[in-house]
Amino acid sequence: MSLRIELPESFAARMGDDPHVGLFLSSGSETNAEIVASAGFDWLLIDAEHSPYSLETVQALLRTLAAYPAAPVVRIPANDTALIKQYLDLGAQNLMVPMVHTPQLAQQAVAAMHYPPRGVRGIGAALARSSRYNRVAGYLNNASDSLSLTVQIESGEAVAHAAEIAAVDGVDAVFIGPSDLAASLGHLGEQQHPEVLDAVARVFDAVRAAGKPVGVNAFNVEQAQKYVEAGASFVCVGADVQQLALATSRLVARFKGE
Repeated sequence: MSLRIELPESFAARMGDDPHVGLFLSSGSETNAEIVASAGFDWLLIDAEHSPYSLETVQALLRTLAAYPAAPVVRIPANDTALIKQYLDLGAQNLMVPMVHTPQLAQQAVAAMHYPPRGVRGIGAALARSSRYNRVAGYLNNASDSLSLTVQIESGEAVAHAAEIAAVDGVDAVFIGPSDLAASLGHLGEQQHPEVLDAVARVFDAVRAAGKPVGVNAFNVEQAQKYVEAGASFVCVGADVQQLALATSRLVARFKGE
C-alpha cells in the first residue's frame, strides 16, 4: 500500500496574529540550517539571490528543513518565469521574488506560480520533488493551494505602487528590503535614515489596508522590535553567517582583548 503524502501548509497559510520571526540562511551549510531550524524560528529564508546557491543546494536545504516546523521560504535570484518553474519543481512551496517595482511585475510573478489556465507554469512536476515524484494525489489540480508568493518592495518606485502591488490577486505577502530601498532613496547603507523609515511605514499602511501580511528585514534587533510593534506580520532579524561572525568576533575579543 502506498503512503498518503500531503504537503505542508504554505507560509501564507501559517500566518496568524503573532508576528513570525525568521533568519536568513546564507551559508549554504545543511549543518548550519539544521542548527538554526532547531532553535525555534517561525520561518527561514533560503537566500538564493545573494548567496552562491545552485538549485541542488536549495533542494538539499529544503530537505534538511523538512524535519523542523519552521516554514522555509526561498528567495529566488530574479523575477523570471523559467527560474520560478525550476524552484517550484524542486519543491519550494514558498517563493520570495525580489525587485517587484510595479503591479505588472507582481502579475508576472503570479502567472509563473500557477498552471494554466490561471498562469503559465510549465508542467513537469511528475518528474520532480514538488509532487514527491507523482505521489501527492491530485498535485496538478491542487498545487496552487500549497504555494505562497511573497514579493519584495525595495525601491522608491515600488513604495509609490505599494497599494497596487499588494492588491494583485495571487500576491500572498509583501516583504520590504530596507537596504535596497535606502540605496534607491539616495541613502546607501542607511537603513534607519528617517526617509527610509517613513517609506517603510507607508508600505506597512498600504499593504495592511489591502489585507495582506507585510514583513521586513532588520538585522538591528531594536529596529526589528519597532517594526513588530508597528504591525509587521513577519520579520527577518539576522542571518546564519552574520550570527557566526558576531559570535566568533566576540569570543576572540574576550580572550585576546581586541
